[in-house]
Amino acid sequence: MILAGIDIGTLTCRLLIALVEDNGHLVELRSDRRVLRLGEGLDQGKRLLVPAMQRVIGTLREWREVIDTHQVDGEIVVATSAVRNAVNRDEFLAKVKQEMGLAVEVISGEEEARRTMLGIRSGLPADVTAILGLDIGGGSTEFILDRPGRPPVVRSVELGVVRLTERCLAHDPPTVQELVEARSLVKRSAQTVRTALDDLAGVTFVGTAGTITTLAAMAQKLPVYVGSRIHNYRLSLEDTRRLEAEVLACTKAQRTKLLGLELGREDVIVAGTIILREVMEVMGFAVCLVSDLGLREGIVLDLAARLRNREA
Repeated sequence: MILAGIDIGTLTCRLLIALVEDNGHLVELRSDRRVLRLGEGLDQGKRLLVPAMQRVIGTLREWREVIDTHQVDGEIVVATSAVRNAVNRDEFLAKVKQEMGLAVEVISGEEEARRTMLGIRSGLPADVTAILGLDIGGGSTEFILDRPGRPPVVRSVELGVVRLTERCLAHDPPTVQELVEARSLVKRSAQTVRTALDDLAGVTFVGTAGTITTLAAMAQKLPVYVGSRIHNYRLSLEDTRRLEAEVLACTKAQRTKLLGLELGREDVIVAGTIILREVMEVMGFAVCLVSDLGLREGIVLDLAARLRNREA
């Protein structure tokens, strides 16, 4: 089957058109990623702002044309934290349906985590079995403890890079007090999740989504993003601490010149690095295995499974 999937995130929107083989392997035909900040201002106003909605709708209009050039057997569009928390979500969903004919599925944090795990699992090394997956988004962060033969443990925390930046990190660069508040907030959230998890001995820590893949690119000082250099890269806690110090030593304007940093992330990369560092320290992991696959791939794989079940 050839399927199309769109992930409408709080910070980033992602497109994937892929051939899904019978064994579940994905062959990418077309992909795109845009930092559009749909969740801009949401933490304070609880509403999706008109300019932010227009940015996303404009991109969806482009992607509608791209999808129409492929003979797809199905398509799926999902929205995550920003849309599920906005008081005017119905206005946004109606605009997308009216202008592009796209029906958006607003998924819970737990469902977001489940489908993210499908994407992660599709590209792990064969010797990696028990994992704790971390998906740092713009509005929320998902934790998924997945071990063979045991039910997964899923926790979603309404704390992502956009939300943490708007809530705590007002100055450029952030003040000492702002950093103390941000780290304390993340640490408390991570400790709450940790109490819900069993013994993590033998578990591989796997991170996905833009913050972690960007940090992997920065650690390697990649001038351009190369997925094969990112996927399954081992990002150490030591590297994460070094990168945190590096981004904190710069203003937003100066960060745009850092190798590996995706444009549009120059302000939120501080929050993202804080989240990853605090989580690794609380959970006791010295290394994060980076996955270039995540929710975008997971929603396509989930759609393929549903379509096959209908045919059976």
